[in-house]
Amino acid sequence: MKPRLALLAAALATALATVTAVVTAPNPASAATLTQVTNFGTNPTNLQMHLYVPDRVAARPALLLALHYCTGSGPALHTGYGLSSLADRYGFIVIYPSVTRSSKCWDVSSPQALRRNGGSDPVGLKSMIDYVQSRYPVDANRIGVAGFSSGAMMTNVMAGVYPDVFNAGVSSSGVPFGCFATTNGSEWNSDCSGGRIVKTPQQWGDLVRNAYPGYTGKRPRMQIWHGTTDTTLSYVNFGEQVKQWTNVLGVSQTPSSTDYPQTSATRTRYGGTGGTPPVEAISFQGYGHSIPFDAAQAVRFLGFDSASPTTPPPNPTTTPPNPTTQPPNPTTPPPTTPPATGGCSASVSLNSWTGGFVATVKVTAGSSGTRGWTVSMTLPGGSSVTGTWSATASGSSGTVRFTNVDYNGVLGAGQSTEFGFQGNGSGAGMTPTCTAS
Repeated sequence: MKPRLALLAAALATALATVTAVVTAPNPASAATLTQVTNFGTNPTNLQMHLYVPDRVAARPALLLALHYCTGSGPALHTGYGLSSLADRYGFIVIYPSVTRSSKCWDVSSPQALRRNGGSDPVGLKSMIDYVQSRYPVDANRIGVAGFSSGAMMTNVMAGVYPDVFNAGVSSSGVPFGCFATTNGSEWNSDCSGGRIVKTPQQWGDLVRNAYPGYTGKRPRMQIWHGTTDTTLSYVNFGEQVKQWTNVLGVSQTPSSTDYPQTSATRTRYGGTGGTPPVEAISFQGYGHSIPFDAAQAVRFLGFDSASPTTPPPNPTTTPPNPTTQPPNPTTPPPTTPPATGGCSASVSLNSWTGGFVATVKVTAGSSGTRGWTVSMTLPGGSSVTGTWSATASGSSGTVRFTNVDYNGVLGAGQSTEFGFQGNGSGAGMTPTCTAS
């Protein structure tokens, strides 16, 4: 387990250096400081709490629970992610919790963490929110949670176990609620991190609903961020989160709109086309666990930018200081395979075992690029497809056609993306053919 957590920690440190917070209006520096709070309430896992309250808060301030990455801390998130600068601008309050267990990762795997008031980290986090609400006139309709990798996983957990508390969540490079669940005490789930846990939307939604049986009230909206080449927490988990939260919120999996808000970014919105739809998903073509997360876009989705600023906005926030692990230059295009001579090409790699397999298919655009593609593949006799991610399958046996989904984005000349599927039987001898559209 520990090598896996160390790998996650290194990747998360790398991710920190590519975070950006877009704040455009200049302003004198804030005098507000981060303050540690003790004795904030029930706290079964000895979490630490830091609180950031701007010099001036809105009359009815929003409240954000900001959750760090593995090996991180609340103060590190305060320093590096630009959320506090935006709190200065819009007058909302930020809670920055810290894990104290050795891994510094959130518990998103134990049975206690995955049910309402079951124990572990979620109970302590809820106590922090109650503490702030008892001391400030917080707008109960504008309480949000945002997290990064391990914190993104906990974002989904908190939205699942306390849907009556949160109005919206932001999950950056995470996994669905329940995906990391274990029964052996381990903090790590390799099947989930590797993208091998694939469920139907209904199955994912049931995991969330079963965390708080009988609840029929409003559920939090969700914004999901991920890089297409993430090898720490597979990009498969991006699509699985989309499936989960569209199902939980009762909206179609077909996007209401698709646009391209940043370089290499594709944004799809589900159940609405405005700035605060039920589900919003942003994928970065060619980026791994380190993505150019934009804190201002997260605050916009949370609905925290709607109040009039109570103090002049802060100085523009620059890219956070580099952590101990030097990240790749985010402006350098990711390596790609040579362009295909035509519409597109595809190759397949297999991970097989007795009676089953997982296929990963790499699609590469030709010299003209492509906005869409279809890959056809003939399975051996007796084999069938049981699950697909980052593509839509037509058929399950014989010749199966896999079609691009919107969140894969546009492929430029020579650029690649991947999709995958799991099957019964053998995948030996499959030869993919690709057609661009």
